[in-house]
Parts: sequence; C-alpha cells; structure tokens
Amino acid sequence: MGRGDSAGAGCLGGAGGSHVARAHMTGGTMDPLPCAAAEAEAEEEAGPPTADLLVPPALSRMQTPPGNPLLQGHSLQELVARDSVRVELIPEKKGLFLKHVEYEVSSQRFKSTVYRRYNDFVAFHETLLHKFPYRMVPALPPKRMLGADREFIEARRRALTRFINLVARHPRFCEDALLKLFLSFGGPDVQHRLRESTQGAGDEFLTCKLAAHAKDFLPADVQAQFAVSRELIRNLYNSFYKLRDRAGRMASRALDNASDLLIFGRELSALGSDTTPLPSWATLHSSSWGSLKQALRGLSVEFARLADKAAQQGRQEENDVVEKLNLFLDLLQSYRDLCDRHEKGVLHKQQRALHRYGLMRRQMLSAAAQSREPLAVDRLESHILEQENAIQTMELRNHFSLYCLHQETQLVHAYLPLTSHILGAFVNSQIQGHEEMSKVWDELRPKLSCLFVGPHSMPGPPDGLSPH
Repeated sequence: MGRGDSAGAGCLGGAGGSHVARAHMTGGTMDPLPCAAAEAEAEEEAGPPTADLLVPPALSRMQTPPGNPLLQGHSLQELVARDSVRVELIPEKKGLFLKHVEYEVSSQRFKSTVYRRYNDFVAFHETLLHKFPYRMVPALPPKRMLGADREFIEARRRALTRFINLVARHPRFCEDALLKLFLSFGGPDVQHRLRESTQGAGDEFLTCKLAAHAKDFLPADVQAQFAVSRELIRNLYNSFYKLRDRAGRMASRALDNASDLLIFGRELSALGSDTTPLPSWATLHSSSWGSLKQALRGLSVEFARLADKAAQQGRQEENDVVEKLNLFLDLLQSYRDLCDRHEKGVLHKQQRALHRYGLMRRQMLSAAAQSREPLAVDRLESHILEQENAIQTMELRNHFSLYCLHQETQLVHAYLPLTSHILGAFVNSQIQGHEEMSKVWDELRPKLSCLFVGPHSMPGPPDGLSPH
C-alpha cells in the first residue's frame, strides 16, 4: 500500500466504522489524531453521529449474513465448467479488405449465439467496470488501427475469446444480468441496452449486503497480506510472461519448420521435373539422372506430410499452450489493474477527503475564534458534516475494496492449477509431434535407396563424400 495507509487504514480502521477520524493542524500540516482522541473530539464538537448520517441508507438497513463470506471455495474445474464461450470471426463479403469485423459469440451455458462487434465488447467492458470497480475486469485488446491486417484481427479475436471466458467464469459476473444480456440478447441495440441497464444504478458497493460490514471479515493484517499478494502476483506475471514468450517462439519455429519442409519438398519435386535436355557429354550417365529425377519427384509427397505434421504441432502448441498462458496472463494483469484502482482510486480519494476535512475544521475553528457571524459558522459546520459523511462512505468503500481484493486473490490462486494443464499439453504436444514426424521419416528412408546405398543397406553418401 502507499503512504496514505497510515491515515486511511490505521486511524480510520480503528474507529470501528462509527466515526470519522479527526485531524489537527501542527506547523501548517495535517496530522491524524490518535483514534481515541479523534472519537472524543468528534463527540464533543458534533455529538454522536447517527448511522444514517454516515452510512448510505441502503447499506444501513442491510443485515450481516452469518458465516464468513470472505472465503471462496471455487476449484479450477468448477470455474471452467461455468461456461465455454466461442468467438468466431465473420468477415463481411466486401472485397479482400475488411471494412467491418463481426464476431459470432456462442455460449454453451445459455445455449445462445449472438453477433457482436468490437464496440459492443467495449460497451460491455465499460458497464462491467462501472458496476464492479472492485473486481478483476479483464482488459480488452486494443482498438483496430489503420492498416490492421488479418494477423492483427485474428490476435484480437483470440483476446476477445479470453476476455469473455474469464468474465463468464467469474463467480460474481456469471450471476449478473449484464452477462446474460451480452451473451443472449439478439437485438441490434445491445450497447444501448447495456448502458440502460446500469443507468442510475449504483455499483456493487451500494448493492452488496456486506458492504457496511466488510471490515468485520477482514484479517487484522490485511494491509500486509495485500502487499505480499501484490508482490507475488507481480513475480508470477513476470515468470509466466517469459514462459509465454518462449512457448510462442517454439510454436512459431514449428510453423516455420513446416513451411521450410514444404518448400524443401517442392524444390525436390521441381528438380525431378526439370525437362532441360542433357548436353551431349553427359549422355554416359543419362540413365542414372533419369532415375534420380523420378525418385526426387516422389519425395515431395513425403515432405508435404512432414510439413503437415510440423504445422499441426505448431497450431496445437499455439492453442493448448500459448493461449492458456495468455489466459492466465490476462487474469494476472486484471489483478494488477485492480490493485492500481484500489490505491489510485478509493484510497487516494479518501486521503484527499481527509485533507479537505482538516482544512474545513481549521476554518471553522478560526471563524469561531474570531467571533464571526453565527450563520457562517453554522454553514461551515454543515459542510463539515457533509464531509464527514463522505469520509465515512470512503472508509467503507476502502474496506469493501480490500474485502473484494481478498476474494479476487483467492480466485487467482484457484486458476494456478492451470499450470499443470499447460505443462501437460506442452509435453504431450512434443511427444505426439516427434512420434508422428519420426514415423514419416522412417517411411521416407526406404524411398531413398534408389539414390545411393551406404553401409548396412542404409541410405548414405558414397565413399569420399562423407563429412567424417
């Protein structure tokens, strides 16, 4: 956490959620008073504030449910089983270049197929952030740039697939009406419907029954745990980023190998199909060259098979290894973004409100000391009460944000067993790929016997041409 934690989580946290922290001015700077002194001053200056004054009415009426809802028990299998969403590209038939890109989005859970454009995903993402600012909302891929090619569009399709699956499997998002609307509404104005559904509605803090009591479920060392978790996620992200980078390079090399094998076979076939007549001085060996050309023509088929096996291995590693690593990286990045929103958002606003509150308190004390008009003092007192209410709400939001962060951390760790699936897919791909290619190479060797025969009836170069 930042430096503001001492005031935002220390003194405010010790107030029991009933009073805001007071501040006194020392040497022109605002220092937080000890919590007990802050409560005493609050009672002397303004009297005991009521719950309805400091807590939003919708929250003050909610009761705390039994048990500890902070703990989550989701397994990776349960998360994945929630839904499987496919996003397929549907290019418009307007020449070679795509003017608009449309996606066919199919949900296994809702048994639905809808058609969405990138801007529909943007509207959905915005409404999710508005309603769930304290949850891990995955980032969207970048917008289309000028001259975007098919490779960029395919990469964005994959990223949208990862985004919507992470959302569809999130314990909070999967039960929300926003997700069902996005995955099942077939009308043309889905963006309007999404924004309409959240218009005038509050975020999760205002609708969650636990918002006013989130602090009661947080561990005493929540700040230390948050700092450790944030550092762990940062390290995990860096390591998995490197793994993804190397896995992507290996998959690319497999695809490059497939291309090289195919070209190699084609060149052998072209060599065997050459119809250039032999010069007169080569007629002595014309029969051997004809046999060689006939053998070379048949080899292109075998190299095409090798190229196909290498391409299959590369595509399999892209889908089963690289994409799963990208999925986990997207999740880890959404956690890092959430931590940033917590520190730069609610915590920063809380500190600003505390600073403003201290200035207003000093103005009121100064006005009272100078015996100004009672109306001015009353107006300052009214503003201070409003600021107290705002600070109390921010304090509750800070605790609720930490409460959500605690749950989201557990969700990240529920995804950690994905590592074993990734490694298993990588090993299986390597074993299967090498076995299949080895089989084709073994079938190819006997077909080289007509070219030249080496020791032990194995194809090899004639004596004098061996590198050894």
